[in-house]
Amino acid sequence: MSDSVTPPLPRPTSLRETPLGQWHAAHGGRMVDFAGWTMPVQYASIVDEHLATRSSVGLFDVSHMGRLSVTGPGALDWLESMLTRKVAGIVPGQFRYTLVTADAPAPVVILDDALVSRDSDAADGTPRMGLVINAGNRERVVAWLRSRLPATGVDLVDHTLDTAMIAVQGPKGVDLVAGLSSEGDGTRIRALGNYRGTTATVAGHAAAVSRTGYTGEDGVEVTVAAVDAVAVWEAILAAAVPLGGRSCGLGARDTLRLEAGMPLYGHELHADSDPFALGLGLAVNLEGRTFPGRGALAVLKAGQPERIRIGLDLGSKRSAREGNPVLGGAGGEIGVVTSGSFAPTIGHAVAMAMVAPAFASEGTVVEIAIRDARQQARVVGLPFHRRPPGGGKPPAAG
Repeated sequence: MSDSVTPPLPRPTSLRETPLGQWHAAHGGRMVDFAGWTMPVQYASIVDEHLATRSSVGLFDVSHMGRLSVTGPGALDWLESMLTRKVAGIVPGQFRYTLVTADAPAPVVILDDALVSRDSDAADGTPRMGLVINAGNRERVVAWLRSRLPATGVDLVDHTLDTAMIAVQGPKGVDLVAGLSSEGDGTRIRALGNYRGTTATVAGHAAAVSRTGYTGEDGVEVTVAAVDAVAVWEAILAAAVPLGGRSCGLGARDTLRLEAGMPLYGHELHADSDPFALGLGLAVNLEGRTFPGRGALAVLKAGQPERIRIGLDLGSKRSAREGNPVLGGAGGEIGVVTSGSFAPTIGHAVAMAMVAPAFASEGTVVEIAIRDARQQARVVGLPFHRRPPGGGKPPAAG
């Protein structure tokens, strides 16, 4: 089996469509090309969709995300040998955030970040595992994992195209989905801890429900068969609208994750990133383990990063964008913006950036070069926004 990185695969000549794609187009979704999929970036206003999610519930189609099952008697041990996060000891119904790395001559090659889960075990006790990966990395991650499968004992199946995934995010999301389930299922859904999941019947259809998401809000993600997607989406949306909820596009999902200080592959996170400099050390367990790229990650952990991830508060509505240089007191470049936008919950623009550690202390004032002008910004802690006490269970790393 090859130890080299699987090269990027060519993108399909035509865009893929999620099981909800035609519904979005018919109901006012502004459709765009996102990682080879036609997806709604917004319906009316990104700001309105963002604020509805913060105050009530937002409904997002995230079916473009890759969904893999890993089964067989060797599934757990194999994933333990392939992922940066410890998998041994994970219990049924538990999710963990991890990185997928490859061996390569480069210092480290991060193929993706992912969620690994252990679903309910088979009747004979055989573990049944799952992975959720990013849409833009799905094909190369699947190819890489398949290239490293043992001859027997582990089966990997890509279920992306025959399932749908709906993110129901916001302080009213958990109760809403629980209310569309039977009494017993609803009780289990409400009792879920963060990064925990269960099976349930939602709106009359079999589903997997997990207390996960990418918005910084409480909520759940609901996975159903592709043929059931429209019926489940419409039932959830019908229950959400009277509560002030609404369908949302990827634009609001991005501003929400930015406010929550969540890194995104292709922006903060890249193939050659140092996860410790990004604040993602929780996803890398080195002690007593072997996995692709472990040696390179151990070197990074022991060293001093050239740049680390910070938050920047611009104090105005003028937004910085990915790639804008960050300048120090003498006007020299000290870093670069990785994500930036107007933050609707906060009322002004914020950004994440990678900067030299000497400029990373909270309160430090820097400048961002935006087109032909310079915008002052102040270094602040991440996240920019935390949901208030009582607005759901606090975030956890699984």
